[in-house]
Amino acid sequence: MQDLTILVLEDEPFQRLVTVTALEKLLPGPILQAADGNEAVAVLANCSAVDIVLCDLKMAGMDGLGFLRQASSSGKVRSVVLCSELEPVLRQATVAMIHCLGLNFLGDLGKPFNLEGFSHLVKRYREGSNAPPKSLSAAELPTLSDVQRGLDNGEFEAYYQPKMMLQGELLVGAEVLARWAHPQWGVLAPAHFLPVLEQHNLIDRMFWQLFEQGLVLYQQMAVQGRAIGLAFNLHPAQLACTALIERIPELLKRASVPPASVTFEIIESDLMSAPASSLENLVRLRMLGCGLAMDDFGAGYSSLSRLSDLPFSQIKLDRTFVHKMQSQPKCAAIISCAVALARALDISLVIEGAETVEQQARLIELGGTIAQGYLFARPMPANHFVAFCLERQIGTEQVNVTEST
Repeated sequence: MQDLTILVLEDEPFQRLVTVTALEKLLPGPILQAADGNEAVAVLANCSAVDIVLCDLKMAGMDGLGFLRQASSSGKVRSVVLCSELEPVLRQATVAMIHCLGLNFLGDLGKPFNLEGFSHLVKRYREGSNAPPKSLSAAELPTLSDVQRGLDNGEFEAYYQPKMMLQGELLVGAEVLARWAHPQWGVLAPAHFLPVLEQHNLIDRMFWQLFEQGLVLYQQMAVQGRAIGLAFNLHPAQLACTALIERIPELLKRASVPPASVTFEIIESDLMSAPASSLENLVRLRMLGCGLAMDDFGAGYSSLSRLSDLPFSQIKLDRTFVHKMQSQPKCAAIISCAVALARALDISLVIEGAETVEQQARLIELGGTIAQGYLFARPMPANHFVAFCLERQIGTEQVNVTEST
């Protein structure tokens, strides 16, 4: 097992001595130390990399915040653990800053230093470091010709992630997500191919392939008496296209799929500067009878104004609120408010990011009814999703079925 290099940034001499001594007994690798941010920057300059920085925040000279800013540009810090007595709300804000700086946040130990807690974080760090490398790195993003070949050969597949009732875990819908079954690299997530599709205006071509695949699956499930609502993601470039509103009703009619069984998800931030043609298409989709969902609600800046201006039938609450719910009480309050807002507007609320039974129980306490996340299932190909549906009871509260306004 490879030795780890640890840097302890702590201005109080006795606390620094206790921490360094404990770490030297725990880990065989080098334990570096610094009394302020300037010393820590100098330490970084004289080493190749630091696996984990134990970072205090408030100190004389360059403080921990200043050091983290410098560390992010050095590229030498692999992970950060906070070890500070600042009040929790300030540490939480610092965690958000760490993420924005592109640094890996490993955990918050508070003060005094907790050796057992740090041991767990080291284990987590090692598990992440030993994870198998991705089959496709950023330096190996597919070329335009490779993407075009994949589109020509029908290699882009619709994957389905269920939307479930929190109580009873009844299946009430599914989001349709894009995956590329690449012949060389295996199944690729959108991060590997969306940049190329966006740059070369190929999003629309992929969307129609996924849309038709989704309609075929709907027909297959309807024959078995288990039809459920499907939600498709719309890119902002598509919203401004008149062909969108012309082709969707044609394909729905051909496949005998009720418009009310289809919802289109639009990311909140994409609506901030949407042209009039985009807003017109949203209205026309609702007039057709389809549902509209504001995706990643709470992650952008125009949620409430757009929610009041446009005919949304569903809100999808951004997953970050669930992930931070236990450590940040404010997030639980926001979830509760989102539940009340959706109820007052008479639209459905889907809470994204449910991953544990503890989160499920807490969301039920807060009034949540529908969720989506790894707790229930990861995105899966059509044949696996059909089997998933056949094993579960279909809920009567279909999140995608809404009356047009």
